[in-house]
Amino acid sequence: MKHSSYKDAGVNVNAGYESTNLIKKHIAKTQLQGTINQIGDFGGFFPLQLQGMQEPILVSGTDGVGTKLKLAFLLDRHTSIGIDCVAMCVNDILCSGAKPLFFLDYIALDCNTPTKVADIVEGIAQGCIESGCQLLGGETAEMPGFYAKDEYDLAGFCVGIVEKSKIPNKARIKQGDIAIGIASSGLHSNGFSLVRKILQDNHINPLSYDFQGKPIIETLLTPTKIYVSSVLNLLATLEVKSIAHITGGGFYENIPRSLPQGLGIKISQNSIPHQPIFDFLAQKGGISQEEMFGIFNMGIGMCIIIDPSQVDRTLSTLQSSGEQVCILGEICQNEGVFLC
Repeated sequence: MKHSSYKDAGVNVNAGYESTNLIKKHIAKTQLQGTINQIGDFGGFFPLQLQGMQEPILVSGTDGVGTKLKLAFLLDRHTSIGIDCVAMCVNDILCSGAKPLFFLDYIALDCNTPTKVADIVEGIAQGCIESGCQLLGGETAEMPGFYAKDEYDLAGFCVGIVEKSKIPNKARIKQGDIAIGIASSGLHSNGFSLVRKILQDNHINPLSYDFQGKPIIETLLTPTKIYVSSVLNLLATLEVKSIAHITGGGFYENIPRSLPQGLGIKISQNSIPHQPIFDFLAQKGGISQEEMFGIFNMGIGMCIIIDPSQVDRTLSTLQSSGEQVCILGEICQNEGVFLC
């Protein structure tokens, strides 16, 4: 009888050990004061510091990067994808006013390439640093035969905390309130199945096709912007009624989630900061403007709903945090999203 080993089955245990050693330095960069867990423990420990909080509420979120990964595989660049994974999670819980505390990742791949795993985790660590949270742990699963050669999937999970009384309350929203848009860094991590189809249908090689003086894949792989610092600063300064993270489903799916029943929003298209990548996709894909707003963020990553009296303060506060902002629209009496 032939002897079979784990390595014969496609799992390299030694590569797993090497990956762990390579990622230790990246994880260490995210360590927060008072942390007691060690890399290699079976669970991540996080000491809660609740001084000054009356009713602390934990807020959790989970997400992945989606088919944007296919472009990372093509370019063989993986650090920015790690930032995307963190951003998609922390931006979601930020809509509840939550400060991210810790993050965990899950990387599943066909074959453990230690340097590739280290690149992914380096990006995750960078995203955690930008979010002010700790990379508390994770899992790398080598699954030969399940994923295509040299491919992987990436997902994350984060937990944050917010004072109950500070959670934005959409019930306070009324007709005439103002929506402030915070600019995105590009496509972020949504709509890439359509993006890839548009490239394929137009026989565009993303590695060589010139877009504004560089290969278009560079623009497509721009990491998702993390809004934690600027939005938490805003929440500490004035009352925000609601926040929407513009992700999959674009404006039509995400903004209504942040509004009470019976109200809608009129969007001023001309006020949105112009990003040529969206024009390119609409033209090459033959996609209507209305459909584009139902798929992509169109240049707006976060939508903040405030009282009209707070417009100037909101704009100046966000601008002082380095954000590009605009008056996105106004709350109206009819349900839905209306492009004007």
